[in-house]
Amino acid sequence: MSNSSNLNAAKVTNVRPMANEDAKWLQLSKIDYVSPDGKARQWEMASRRTRPEGTSVDGVGIIAIIEKDSGPEVVLQKQFRPPVEGVCIEMPAGLVDPNESLQECAMRELKEETGYVGKVLTTGPLVFNDPGFCNTNTVIVTASIDMADPRNQNPQPELEENEFIEIFTLPLATFYESLENLGKQGYKLDARLQNIAMGLKLARLYGGK
Repeated sequence: MSNSSNLNAAKVTNVRPMANEDAKWLQLSKIDYVSPDGKARQWEMASRRTRPEGTSVDGVGIIAIIEKDSGPEVVLQKQFRPPVEGVCIEMPAGLVDPNESLQECAMRELKEETGYVGKVLTTGPLVFNDPGFCNTNTVIVTASIDMADPRNQNPQPELEENEFIEIFTLPLATFYESLENLGKQGYKLDARLQNIAMGLKLARLYGGK
């Protein structure tokens, strides 16, 4: 069972500045660099402290597809995210562990967050989430979920004590429209997910041209 509780009951109660030395997961840095016009300039950035040594990848996102007679569906999740003060619509995702391949990470995170056992279909290129602000990056992995597999008949997420996630699916055929409707309802849309949905919509509009 998803450890979702009442996601709408979650709320931010206070926001305050934090010194860099007090941060457990993040590192703030000031960059000195030379711009294309030859001038010395500075930039402020954030980075994760969690990237394993020996890898250039922070984490993975998983687009997991369930094949159904009515058409393929995408496995998604709802999760309260304090920085945006709201419930986000996201794909399953997580950080890479030391000595773990991207494919292993993706299947582990899919099982932990959704309970589903999947099979990797494709592994995408390294993408940067917000390069004007941080160097955090992701690799998007696509996966299939075989509902004939007995392990997927009653999927049970293996969430940590501080994780509260609600799992749901959306039809791939109306993915863009469904996300747009969720945004109108007040949910916060993960940019990577919305970009995939926009790509699908553009493929429908311009496919074959």
